[in-house]
Amino acid sequence: MRAILVRAPGGPEEMYLGEAPTPEAGEGEVRIKVAAAGVNRADLLQRRGFYPPPKGTSQILGLEVSGVIDAVGRGVDGFAPGDPVVGLLAGGGYADYVVAPAGQVAPAPTSMGIIEAGGIMETSATVVSNFDHIHVASGETILIHGGSGGIGSFAIPYAQCLGLRVLTTVGSPEKADHARQLGAEAFDYHGDWVEEVRQATSGRGVDAILDIIGAKYLEANVSVLARGGRMTVIGLQGGTKATLDLNALLTKAATITATSLRFRPLPEKTQIVEEVADRVWPLFESGRIPLPPITTFPLAEAGAAHAFLDSGQNLGKIILTL
Repeated sequence: MRAILVRAPGGPEEMYLGEAPTPEAGEGEVRIKVAAAGVNRADLLQRRGFYPPPKGTSQILGLEVSGVIDAVGRGVDGFAPGDPVVGLLAGGGYADYVVAPAGQVAPAPTSMGIIEAGGIMETSATVVSNFDHIHVASGETILIHGGSGGIGSFAIPYAQCLGLRVLTTVGSPEKADHARQLGAEAFDYHGDWVEEVRQATSGRGVDAILDIIGAKYLEANVSVLARGGRMTVIGLQGGTKATLDLNALLTKAATITATSLRFRPLPEKTQIVEEVADRVWPLFESGRIPLPPITTFPLAEAGAAHAFLDSGQNLGKIILTL
């Protein structure tokens, strides 16, 4: 089968279209003939050698796909060849075929095309599981960093569906307009977004933060948390190490947590996928959550897709088409 391979850790130029063995569906697994694969920042980290897949997982990039069931392993009920599906993966998505545990696969939403569906599972599962993890509640205020990307384009309307007030940081006027159209109050991260958040909350701060930046924003994030606030770190675009005055956390009785969807055990992923299908698919179907802007690249141009995401110019989701 065709697959995107990586010669050595490095830039997008290290990626190339090559041949790899077609995987077989084992017990409890299904094989998906891939129609589209979402491109995520975790893929960029893996390409650079900083985010290796779990032991025993495909080394091929790709954490989410859409397509049709091609083969079903022993012990799998509820799926049959030809079924349109989306899959949450630990790896292997940038290829003609990928194998996944049946519990990490869901019927594709009927409200969108199979290509669009290739970019919704990873973001939906990440946001839903992390909102549950920090127990967001209706009436609270949440700060979502990166409101114009794949995560933000889903998280903003989903938060509103839960009754949250949404603040977000973005990097340009165009991206601010996009976030505002989704219903968020947007602040340019090149400016003093900390002060703007304080003013927007009348000095109280925010109840929750969904953070894709990591170390660079740690101190600033804590400074804008309200008493009893909770922050979850889901990305490390701004580094992995920072210092923190614990007294700032202590006096607010605040909580900092971090999660990685990729390394969760199968029972947790199965539950998350089921919850996404139950909660999120109806929101797409009703139009309460719109599809994000989508930029597509053919599989063979995966390197260009990575370079585009790296450039910071992207709005919404990038999808590789097969």
